[in-house]
Amino acid sequence: MLAASPITISQSWQATSDTLKRGETIGDLFARQGLNSLDVSRLKDLGLDARRLRAGLVFNFRRATGSEEPSRVEVRTGPEERVRLEREEADTGWDLERETILWTHETVRVAGFIGSSLYAALDSAVPDEILEAGERMKLAWDLADVYAWSVDFTRDLQAGDRFAAVIERRVSPEGEIRYGRVLAASLELSGKTQTAFRFAQDGREGFYDAGGVSLRRAFLAAPVEFRRISSRFSRARFHPILRTYRMHAGIDYAAAAGTPVMAAGDGTVATAGWSGGYGLMVEIRHRSGVTTRYAHLRALGQGVSRGARVSQGETIGYVGSTGLATAAHLHYEFRVNGAPQDPRRVRIEEGPPIAPAFRPAFEEQRDGYARLLKLPARRGIPSAD
Repeated sequence: MLAASPITISQSWQATSDTLKRGETIGDLFARQGLNSLDVSRLKDLGLDARRLRAGLVFNFRRATGSEEPSRVEVRTGPEERVRLEREEADTGWDLERETILWTHETVRVAGFIGSSLYAALDSAVPDEILEAGERMKLAWDLADVYAWSVDFTRDLQAGDRFAAVIERRVSPEGEIRYGRVLAASLELSGKTQTAFRFAQDGREGFYDAGGVSLRRAFLAAPVEFRRISSRFSRARFHPILRTYRMHAGIDYAAAAGTPVMAAGDGTVATAGWSGGYGLMVEIRHRSGVTTRYAHLRALGQGVSRGARVSQGETIGYVGSTGLATAAHLHYEFRVNGAPQDPRRVRIEEGPPIAPAFRPAFEEQRDGYARLLKLPARRGIPSAD
């Protein structure tokens, strides 16, 4: 009968964890764990700046059984790094070692039907084991950014619309899951499908429709990032302060006071100041006779004054309730040759297409993403136009 050799344990260890609390120093945490031989002021010499360690970090301590003081400390200083402090055997000091956390990349497809909002659709369609709630929120924001020039996610979505996205998911050796980036997407809005494919040419990444045309346009679909609409473009509405019916030549975005307002396109500031019922207003003059107005602002963006050049997406002001406004909101107007227009109905110049030299590589990558999105074969891939 065979007998296993006895296992001799020369040293046993105890492991404990502790969290750096708000308002306390790393010295406070070390003292609580009985760690007195490590001079906190020397951490910077070892390569660890204690001032940059934020509350909520979890420190893992290891000590020999029977010993009151730990001999090893580990902490994840960020998603990509773990730092280990270990006392030398001769008890002459402490060494610091950095370990890089290697995340693997996975490609995942998510899809679902839209009810009230894109985030609500993602939240119900994507389980926690695929992406946690916070990561789903990031995905919703990124999808909105992909379609920022063609879709206003506060008014263009309807119940029954559909979405699909091919995303990059990152997984750590410990099983942590993080959302990476959007690789391709498809939106079916009111029966019309808009596709988007990530591609890099000349070192610059962007999103393109199935025909290879950039989704980037001269104007953003909406001038605020976190938004919901309180009233749509219409020919007339009952003004809540003047108590009369008058033309409402724009779109109102209800948003919290102080929400940044973005320039919808590149241009020159024509007006930046008080303007009657508009309150504090910025008017930007763009190419081809287009002007945009942003009214009821609480404050102007830094450097925004008459004659200043602004770029698309630049903060030109902050949501307020100045002028004839009953609550904080942004009044946005899109005018062509002085006449107010519904920006959704104005034909906006297309973005630059894929360069001929990159066309074969784009089509190969596009077709691969289309298969992952489960779109029709290449001839049937719908354009975003």
